[in-house]
Amino acid sequence: MMEERIELAVSLFKEGYNCSQSVVAAYADLYGFTREQALKMAASFGGGIGRMRKTCGAACGLFMLAGLETGCTEGKDREGKEANYILVQQLAEEFAKRNGSLTCAELLGLEKSAPTPTTPEARTAEYYKKRPCSKMVEEAARIWAEYLEKNKKP
Repeated sequence: MMEERIELAVSLFKEGYNCSQSVVAAYADLYGFTREQALKMAASFGGGIGRMRKTCGAACGLFMLAGLETGCTEGKDREGKEANYILVQQLAEEFAKRNGSLTCAELLGLEKSAPTPTTPEARTAEYYKKRPCSKMVEEAARIWAEYLEKNKKP
């Protein structure tokens, strides 16, 4: 079942959704969200957050899932916040270990001074050849699948 979710995340990316949307939407139903809600919730995080090439959007999607799984709902719940932050840090470490970085620009091999246009590139065969994004989506979705498998609730 989890392999299907990983494949779904990659498929969503190849349909044109951004990296963050693809990861979150593949698991949204587990948390009571519709696909449309998940796509909207994660929309701003593609391209390294608003195409600014900062934290990888696939990783951001992974962190959103962590919040849905372990995020606290009481402002004074320090232990809950700590548990969530620990999980996010563990997920970030695993993502960086597997992919070499958490930063979109580094993952794409872009120059630091390169301007970042707001218009997304067309999703052509060439785009997919030169971009590691579908691999980032796959890795983020896989890391989350592994987390869920390891932490199954009876």
